Amino acid sequence: MRHNSLSTLLTTGLAAATLMASGQVLAYGAGDFFTRVGVAKVEPKSDNGSLAGGAFAVDVQDKTDFAFTLGYRFHDKMGIELLAALPFEHDIALNGDNLASTKHLPPTLTLQYYPLGGTDARVQPYVGAGINYTFFSDEELAIGELELDDSWGAAAQVGIDLLIDENWALNAAAWYIDIDTDATINGAAAGTVEIDPLVVMAGLSYRF
Repeated sequence: MRHNSLSTLLTTGLAAATLMASGQVLAYGAGDFFTRVGVAKVEPKSDNGSLAGGAFAVDVQDKTDFAFTLGYRFHDKMGIELLAALPFEHDIALNGDNLASTKHLPPTLTLQYYPLGGTDARVQPYVGAGINYTFFSDEELAIGELELDDSWGAAAQVGIDLLIDENWALNAAAWYIDIDTDATINGAAAGTVEIDPLVVMAGLSYRF
Protein backbone atom coordinates (compact mmCIF):
# COMPACT_ATOMS: atom_id res chain seq x y z
CA MET A 1 0.00 0.00 0.00
CA ARG A 2 2.80 2.36 0.94
CA HIS A 3 4.59 1.58 -2.34
CA ASN A 4 1.41 2.18 -4.30
CA SER A 5 0.76 5.44 -2.47
CA LEU A 6 4.34 6.57 -3.08
CA SER A 7 4.08 5.67 -6.77
CA THR A 8 0.80 7.55 -7.03
CA LEU A 9 2.29 10.56 -5.28
CA LEU A 10 5.35 10.54 -7.52
CA THR A 11 3.21 10.14 -10.63
CA THR A 12 0.92 12.96 -9.56
CA GLY A 13 3.86 15.19 -8.72
CA LEU A 14 5.55 14.45 -12.03
CA ALA A 15 2.34 15.20 -13.91
CA ALA A 16 1.88 18.46 -12.02
CA ALA A 17 5.49 19.46 -12.64
CA THR A 18 5.14 18.64 -16.32
CA LEU A 19 1.92 20.67 -16.52
CA MET A 20 3.56 23.61 -14.79
CA ALA A 21 6.58 23.43 -17.08
CA SER A 22 4.30 23.21 -20.07
CA GLY A 23 2.36 26.24 -18.87
CA GLN A 24 5.57 28.20 -18.39
CA VAL A 25 6.73 27.33 -21.90
CA LEU A 26 3.42 27.86 -23.68
CA ALA A 27 2.22 30.92 -21.78
CA TYR A 28 2.24 33.87 -24.15
CA GLY A 29 2.73 37.19 -22.44
CA ALA A 30 4.88 40.20 -21.66
CA GLY A 31 8.14 40.43 -23.57
CA ASP A 32 7.10 38.28 -26.53
CA PHE A 33 7.95 39.41 -30.06
CA PHE A 34 5.99 37.64 -32.78
CA THR A 35 5.25 37.53 -36.47
CA ARG A 36 2.22 36.15 -38.28
CA VAL A 37 2.37 35.17 -41.95
CA GLY A 38 -0.35 33.91 -44.25
CA VAL A 39 -2.71 34.53 -47.10
CA ALA A 40 -5.03 37.53 -46.81
CA LYS A 41 -8.17 38.43 -48.73
CA VAL A 42 -9.06 42.11 -49.02
CA GLU A 43 -12.81 42.37 -49.61
CA PRO A 44 -14.04 45.95 -50.17
CA LYS A 45 -17.61 46.76 -49.22
CA SER A 46 -20.23 46.30 -51.94
CA ASP A 47 -21.02 49.98 -52.63
CA ASN A 48 -17.87 52.02 -53.22
CA GLY A 49 -19.51 55.29 -54.26
CA SER A 50 -19.58 57.09 -57.60
CA LEU A 51 -17.37 59.38 -59.68
CA ALA A 52 -17.85 62.31 -62.02
CA GLY A 53 -21.03 63.56 -60.42
CA GLY A 54 -22.64 60.12 -60.32
CA ALA A 55 -21.84 59.23 -63.94
CA PHE A 56 -19.79 56.20 -62.90
CA ALA A 57 -20.77 53.72 -60.18
CA VAL A 58 -17.58 52.36 -58.59
CA ASP A 59 -17.02 48.70 -57.68
CA VAL A 60 -13.58 47.84 -56.25
CA GLN A 61 -12.88 44.12 -56.72
CA ASP A 62 -11.63 41.63 -54.10
CA LYS A 63 -7.97 40.61 -54.01
CA THR A 64 -6.06 37.77 -52.29
CA ASP A 65 -2.31 37.94 -51.65
CA PHE A 66 0.48 37.30 -49.13
CA ALA A 67 0.47 39.30 -45.89
CA PHE A 68 2.37 39.36 -42.61
CA THR A 69 2.39 41.10 -39.26
CA LEU A 70 4.97 42.07 -36.65
CA GLY A 71 4.02 42.46 -33.00
CA TYR A 72 5.16 42.89 -29.43
CA ARG A 73 3.47 42.06 -26.11
CA PHE A 74 4.40 44.72 -23.55
CA HIS A 75 2.01 43.19 -20.99
CA ASP A 76 0.56 39.70 -20.50
CA LYS A 77 -2.78 40.93 -21.81
CA MET A 78 -1.75 43.84 -24.03
CA GLY A 79 0.28 44.20 -27.18
CA ILE A 80 0.70 46.03 -30.47
CA GLU A 81 0.73 44.62 -33.99
CA LEU A 82 1.54 46.07 -37.42
CA LEU A 83 -0.17 44.56 -40.47
CA ALA A 84 1.88 44.71 -43.67
CA ALA A 85 1.70 43.04 -47.07
CA LEU A 86 2.86 42.94 -50.63
CA PRO A 87 1.02 45.57 -52.70
CA PHE A 88 -2.56 44.50 -53.35
CA GLU A 89 -3.69 45.18 -56.93
CA HIS A 90 -7.44 45.75 -57.36
CA ASP A 91 -9.46 45.93 -60.53
CA ILE A 92 -12.02 48.76 -60.41
CA ALA A 93 -15.28 48.43 -62.33
CA LEU A 94 -17.02 51.60 -63.53
CA ASN A 95 -20.67 51.02 -64.38
CA GLY A 96 -19.93 47.30 -64.46
CA ASP A 97 -16.92 47.43 -66.82
CA ASN A 98 -13.36 46.85 -65.56
CA LEU A 99 -11.92 50.16 -66.71
CA ALA A 100 -9.47 50.95 -63.92
CA SER A 101 -7.05 49.43 -61.43
CA THR A 102 -4.78 50.45 -58.57
CA LYS A 103 -2.22 49.03 -56.16
CA HIS A 104 -2.24 49.84 -52.49
CA LEU A 105 -0.26 49.17 -49.34
CA PRO A 106 -2.39 49.21 -46.16
CA PRO A 107 -0.08 49.26 -43.09
CA THR A 108 -2.33 49.03 -40.03
CA LEU A 109 -1.23 49.43 -36.41
CA THR A 110 -3.49 48.06 -33.66
CA LEU A 111 -3.41 48.02 -29.88
CA GLN A 112 -4.47 44.52 -28.80
CA TYR A 113 -6.11 42.92 -25.78
CA TYR A 114 -5.57 39.21 -24.98
CA PRO A 115 -8.08 38.06 -22.33
CA LEU A 116 -6.19 34.79 -21.68
CA GLY A 117 -2.71 36.29 -21.92
CA GLY A 118 -0.19 34.98 -19.38
CA THR A 119 -1.93 31.62 -19.00
CA ASP A 120 -1.15 28.20 -20.48
CA ALA A 121 -4.38 28.17 -22.54
CA ARG A 122 -3.67 26.82 -26.01
CA VAL A 123 -6.50 28.89 -27.47
CA GLN A 124 -5.57 32.58 -27.33
CA PRO A 125 -8.22 34.99 -28.70
CA TYR A 126 -7.58 38.71 -29.05
CA VAL A 127 -9.20 41.95 -30.18
CA GLY A 128 -7.63 45.19 -31.32
CA ALA A 129 -8.26 48.75 -32.43
CA GLY A 130 -6.00 51.23 -34.14
CA ILE A 131 -5.18 53.26 -37.23
CA ASN A 132 -4.51 52.60 -40.90
CA TYR A 133 -2.53 54.44 -43.55
CA THR A 134 -3.14 53.38 -47.16
CA PHE A 135 -0.72 54.30 -49.94
CA PHE A 136 -2.06 54.08 -53.51
CA SER A 137 0.15 53.65 -56.58
CA ASP A 138 0.12 52.60 -60.24
CA GLU A 139 -3.41 53.83 -60.88
CA GLU A 140 -4.66 53.07 -64.39
CA LEU A 141 -7.82 54.18 -66.21
CA ALA A 142 -8.87 53.16 -69.72
CA ILE A 143 -10.60 56.48 -70.41
CA GLY A 144 -8.03 58.90 -68.98
CA GLU A 145 -5.69 59.45 -66.05
CA LEU A 146 -6.68 58.38 -62.55
CA GLU A 147 -5.12 59.48 -59.28
CA LEU A 148 -6.15 58.26 -55.81
CA ASP A 149 -5.08 60.16 -52.69
CA ASP A 150 -3.49 58.33 -49.78
CA SER A 151 -5.84 57.64 -46.89
CA TRP A 152 -5.88 57.65 -43.08
CA GLY A 153 -8.60 55.76 -41.20
CA ALA A 154 -9.59 53.75 -38.15
CA ALA A 155 -9.24 49.97 -37.89
CA ALA A 156 -10.68 47.19 -35.74
CA GLN A 157 -9.41 43.63 -35.39
CA VAL A 158 -10.33 40.19 -34.03
CA GLY A 159 -8.13 37.11 -34.09
CA ILE A 160 -7.16 33.83 -32.51
CA ASP A 161 -3.98 31.80 -32.04
CA LEU A 162 -4.14 28.01 -31.61
CA LEU A 163 -0.84 27.19 -29.92
CA ILE A 164 1.16 24.25 -31.29
CA ASP A 165 4.31 24.54 -29.14
CA GLU A 166 6.37 27.23 -27.43
CA ASN A 167 7.06 29.01 -30.71
CA TRP A 168 4.45 28.09 -33.31
CA ALA A 169 0.69 28.61 -33.55
CA LEU A 170 -2.04 28.50 -36.13
CA ASN A 171 -3.57 31.93 -36.64
CA ALA A 172 -6.74 33.41 -38.07
CA ALA A 173 -7.51 37.13 -37.98
CA ALA A 174 -9.82 39.74 -39.49
CA TRP A 175 -9.59 43.52 -39.73
CA TYR A 176 -12.18 46.12 -40.66
CA ILE A 177 -10.38 49.14 -42.15
CA ASP A 178 -11.84 52.55 -42.96
CA ILE A 179 -10.32 53.50 -46.34
CA ASP A 180 -11.77 56.51 -48.18
CA THR A 181 -9.78 58.08 -51.01
CA ASP A 182 -10.39 61.19 -53.08
CA ALA A 183 -10.17 60.47 -56.82
CA THR A 184 -8.94 62.74 -59.59
CA ILE A 185 -9.65 62.03 -63.27
CA ASN A 186 -7.66 63.93 -65.90
CA GLY A 187 -6.61 66.44 -63.25
CA ALA A 188 -10.12 67.26 -62.03
CA ALA A 189 -11.68 66.21 -58.74
CA ALA A 190 -14.05 63.32 -59.46
CA GLY A 191 -15.39 62.22 -56.06
CA THR A 192 -14.59 59.89 -53.20
CA VAL A 193 -14.07 56.13 -53.40
CA GLU A 194 -15.15 54.37 -50.19
CA ILE A 195 -13.31 51.04 -50.05
CA ASP A 196 -13.77 50.14 -46.34
CA PRO A 197 -12.58 46.53 -46.71
CA LEU A 198 -12.80 43.47 -44.53
CA VAL A 199 -9.36 41.84 -44.49
CA VAL A 200 -9.28 38.16 -43.53
CA MET A 201 -5.97 36.33 -43.02
CA ALA A 202 -5.13 32.71 -42.19
CA GLY A 203 -1.66 31.32 -41.59
CA LEU A 204 1.01 30.68 -38.95
CA SER A 205 2.26 32.64 -35.97
CA TYR A 206 5.83 32.46 -34.62
CA ARG A 207 7.04 34.02 -31.40
CA PHE A 208 10.68 34.81 -30.67
